[in-house]
Amino acid sequence: MQSFGKPRILIIGCGDIGLRVAKLLGRHYRIFALTSQQSRFQELRGFGVIPILGDLDQPASLWRLCGLAETVIHLAPPQSEGHHDNRTRNLLRILSHGPNSVRRLIYVSTTGVYGDHQGARVSEVSLPNPQSARAKRRMDAEHALRLWGPAHGVSISILRVPGIYALDRLPIERLQLGTPALLASEDAYSNHIHSEDLARLVCAAVYHGKPQRVINACDGGETKMGDYFDQVADAFELPRPKRLPASELQKMVSPMLWSFMRESRRVTNNRLSELKISLRYPSVAAFLETISRNP
Repeated sequence: MQSFGKPRILIIGCGDIGLRVAKLLGRHYRIFALTSQQSRFQELRGFGVIPILGDLDQPASLWRLCGLAETVIHLAPPQSEGHHDNRTRNLLRILSHGPNSVRRLIYVSTTGVYGDHQGARVSEVSLPNPQSARAKRRMDAEHALRLWGPAHGVSISILRVPGIYALDRLPIERLQLGTPALLASEDAYSNHIHSEDLARLVCAAVYHGKPQRVINACDGGETKMGDYFDQVADAFELPRPKRLPASELQKMVSPMLWSFMRESRRVTNNRLSELKISLRYPSVAAFLETISRNP
């Protein structure tokens, strides 16, 4: 790796959050991003990002990542099947070859690894209990990273992320379709983080993340899912969803949606102070207030 010029960052999985991160870090870093779609090259270049063509499902296509950057930001989800995250394993296998340039890796995981706690609070020291295949793949990625990092002298920061929202990531269509929510007595707690705050937390982890550390990247809110839908409905002057018992609602929604609705936990965020930034949107309600002030 060259010793002159801007330090380099490699983003794996450069979607909405990745582009926000690139915009925030572009002044001080030379940003590279892995993409499997050559059609995205122009978009990435528009954000000042240098695209690298490769596919995490095709290890032979990843050779250009060897020795490319000191910092890797891993935002790519696992593949859609199985209990192992083969994509993360393919990435680590490639980063292990060639010049040992990687010094820091930030991985965006999910609070889904905690599983269902029936509404109880969980922190970073709570034992993970992933129940969906999706969460098990994330847990596998975390495990692989926490073994690989110390073995290769790499500082690993794991950000466990809940439901991501933004103006264009609110359940507006669901509300317009009239999809019901659970009865308050049976409802699950949901946890959230705004896209902008998540991007800022990822950037903060680049500067302040402690080695081999897990941080819950959430706003710490304790809102039940149905109440969240009500808040959004009120903000956009839409009808609040009808409330149904779990026995009826499960028959009406997709298995994936039900997997979110049946797990209840209140995720604490006490370790966010380690990253030395404050959230711009400490709750969904705080964000929705900005919408009402700026229609």
